[in-house]
Order: sequence, then C-alpha cells, then structure tokens
Amino acid sequence: MPNITEPKLISGNANKPLANAVARRMSMHRGMNVTPVDARVERFNDGEVFVEVFENVRGEDMFILQSTSRPANDNLMELLIIADALRRSSAQRITAVIPYFGYARQDRRMKARTPISAKLVANMLTGAGIERILTLDLHATQIQGFFDIPVDNLYASPVFALDVKSQFGDLSDVMVISPDVGGVSRARELAKRIGAPMAIVDKRREKAGEVAEMTVIGDVTGKRCIIVDDICDTAGTLCKAAEVLLEHGATEVHSYITHGVLSGPAIERVSNSVMKSLVITDSIQPTEAVKNCPNIRIVPTAPIFAQAILNIWSGTSVSSLFETDTLGPIYEGLYSTD
Repeated sequence: MPNITEPKLISGNANKPLANAVARRMSMHRGMNVTPVDARVERFNDGEVFVEVFENVRGEDMFILQSTSRPANDNLMELLIIADALRRSSAQRITAVIPYFGYARQDRRMKARTPISAKLVANMLTGAGIERILTLDLHATQIQGFFDIPVDNLYASPVFALDVKSQFGDLSDVMVISPDVGGVSRARELAKRIGAPMAIVDKRREKAGEVAEMTVIGDVTGKRCIIVDDICDTAGTLCKAAEVLLEHGATEVHSYITHGVLSGPAIERVSNSVMKSLVITDSIQPTEAVKNCPNIRIVPTAPIFAQAILNIWSGTSVSSLFETDTLGPIYEGLYSTD
C-alpha cells in the first residue's frame, strides 16, 4: 500500500451528485466515512474560475471527480484549476476522475487546417499537475496514447450486461446492434457478455450531421434489438436507426448509451421515438428533462468508480473490474448475480 493516509475525493460543479454517490460507496467499502473535501469552486463576475480548498491535503492521494460535459470549457477550466490548487498545496498524487471526457470526438484531423483538440486537452491536464486519468468509455481509445501518464479507461459494457440480463430475462431473441461500423468492437463486447448475435446499421452521410441512407447488415427479423454506443448527442441518428430496424423486422428496439449528452432536440426525439427505452449512465449529470422522460432510464456508475478509485489508491488491479465475477458483487444491491 502506498505510504499515504486515505484516498481523498474533491469535486467540481459538473456532477456533484455523482461525487457524493462515489463518496458514499467508498464509505461502504472502507468501513469509514468518506466525504468530498470541503472546497469552493466559484466564478468571479467576469466568469473566471476561483478555487479554494479548506482542508489540509499535504501528502494526500487526491482524486478530482469532474466530467468535462456541458458547459465543456467551464468544467474543463474547473478541473485544471482544482488540480493546480492541489499541486500548490503539496498533494502527493493527483488523479483526475473524468466520467465523461469532453473533446474526445476531436481525436484526429478529418480535413486540412483542423485541430486535434483531444491532444491539446491531454497536454493541458498533464501540465496542470495531474498524474493519472480515470475515465469511462473514451470515444476513441487511442486518446490514451495522447498522455504520457497512466490512463485507466473503464468500460460500461460489463455494467450494461448486468442490466440487460436483469431487464430482459430470456435472451434467446436478443440481438446487439452497432449503430455504425466504427462501433463494432463496443457492440461485440456486449454481445459476447450476454451471448447474443450482432448486426450493424451502416449509415451514409452526404454532409456532416445529416444521414442520407441507412442499411442493416444482418437479419434482425423477430429480434429484440439493443443498440449500443458511447455517446448520444442530438439522438437523430439513434432514433432513425430504431425506425430502420423495425422496418427490417425487429420486434422492439432498446438502446444502451454510455454518455447521455442529449443536447438540443434530443429529449423530444427520444420521447417520440419508436425506441422502447434508452438506458444511459450518470457520467453526465442528468437534467430534470432527462429524469422526467418516460423512456429514459439511468444506470449508476458510482459503484464502479468508487471501487476503481480504491484500487488505484491501494495499488491493486483496475482491469479486474472488467470481469463479471468482480463487478457483480459491487452491483449486488442493484442486480441479482444468480
């Protein structure tokens, strides 16, 4: 065990409910009360971020929980400034726990004279004094290579597998769907965990943001289809894919999406969609509109993040959380492991 006292959690304003839930889970696992470090993260009148930490953090193993979701730039600056405050307060190690890693969609140059913003963000995080990253379902796994520090990328598929087995019962007529060719590996992972076949919805775009044509690769006739993806933004492609699957003979369509960005008309589209349910995680703090949408359900990530934080602190395996035998007991209160 490292020569440090207890793991300490501090949170920005992006997702305080998740930070509190992680602290409660850590309290359960440690058998002692864990609460987020007392601090204030505020704005000056001109919008500048100001951070003040009220507790001694000298020599401590600090974990900053902060998604860089909407407003992405404000939340990113909070994360950087909290890290700087901790570094200048002599924290022994600073780990950024970023449930939703913003700018991950800008991981490469698609055309001339465009940035690779994910690399820029990686440089900023490292420069602020962060020594380790813990995140969930990076949009592009190669972003781990943008860092010269350890990056632990957790996966939602083991948790989704527990949820599917709990919600669907008999899985003989279930089929997992990748909404595009790029997401095949993510869909294959869930399909393997629940023992289901897989199909692909191939989309062709005439221009960015508009889908001209969708083709189903695979036979979905008589199947209960589960679309799997990492991000749902405006939900246009997702709702269109659900319609196409029903047209090709699917009996019903559900979606499991890790990060519910759900911007613009997304909630209205999902509410009016032919999808029976959209399951997201709480990596991004859900709005009241999301909570009140009848066909959106939220799966908690606090159990897996709490255990991952404790594993990092104690120097034990994080990849063990990818296994059902390890993850099942952590989610025992939510899903039956029988």
